Amino acid sequence: MIGYTGRLAPSPTGALHLGNARTFMVAWLRARSCGGKIVFRMEDLDHPRDKPGAAAAAVEDLRWLGFDWDEEYVQSRRRNVYRAALAQLDAYPCVCSRSDVERAQSAPHAGEQLHYPGTCRGRFPTWAAAAKACAPRIPCWRFRVPRDATVEFNDVFAGRYVQDVWRTLGDFPLARDPDGAGYTLAATVDDALMGVTEAVRGDDLLPATPPQILVAKALGRTPPAYCHVPLVVGPDGRRLAKRHGDTRIASFREAGVKPEAVLGWLAWTCGWNAKKEPTRLKSLVGRCPLNTIPREAVVWGGSLT
Repeated sequence: MIGYTGRLAPSPTGALHLGNARTFMVAWLRARSCGGKIVFRMEDLDHPRDKPGAAAAAVEDLRWLGFDWDEEYVQSRRRNVYRAALAQLDAYPCVCSRSDVERAQSAPHAGEQLHYPGTCRGRFPTWAAAAKACAPRIPCWRFRVPRDATVEFNDVFAGRYVQDVWRTLGDFPLARDPDGAGYTLAATVDDALMGVTEAVRGDDLLPATPPQILVAKALGRTPPAYCHVPLVVGPDGRRLAKRHGDTRIASFREAGVKPEAVLGWLAWTCGWNAKKEPTRLKSLVGRCPLNTIPREAVVWGGSLT
């Protein structure tokens, strides 16, 4: 993989836990195993959910585990970049709440994917007009999706994925911000401008990928390859949370656990260690094939041993 550029993109909405670390480990090893570059990007645009000190804590946790990177960015400092990209897109302001969209459903929907019927298409001439109409709530920018917008791509891990974006999502949200500084637009723009060739992330984001591919193409950019790997979940099958016990990397460190013990468990879940034995991150470079990673989610059993 000549010219490979990967990325680590934590969000300061909470503490780094075992599931995050596992995905970042796959991403880091994919890059380092082929002599590639790694971009570190703090995705701190979800301001209502951002936790004070979480960004610095994530960096500390990753450094403790042995991660390094070649370039570093903070999304909240790049608003002018997202504003310029938004101006190139066919987008419009929307005042509909999630409840409004749910009430407008013509058929049952699954999970987080709601179909938006285009209620606000052509309704407001400017963001300011939309903001005035829905105050004190904030409007969102929606991408005007062509009716023939079916996206098909081959995920590096998950395989072929097809989504009829118009029928599944309709006009999807880009950002709830006047400058377009939100996840869908910002991550797409940054992957392109930072030269990311492969984005490794959790498979919960697989359905969100076709919209990002549409945005990239609308901006005249080539999207990266995507590699969606299974999550670490609790015994109830849900993503890791407080109800599953304390799986924060900081808690392991504070309890005197060595980083090699955490990495050894993570490597074992990927099939790179035969046992849950202590392992250094750099020792896994070059011996981290994707085909040993289980296709199903990893269930946290409550112990690293």
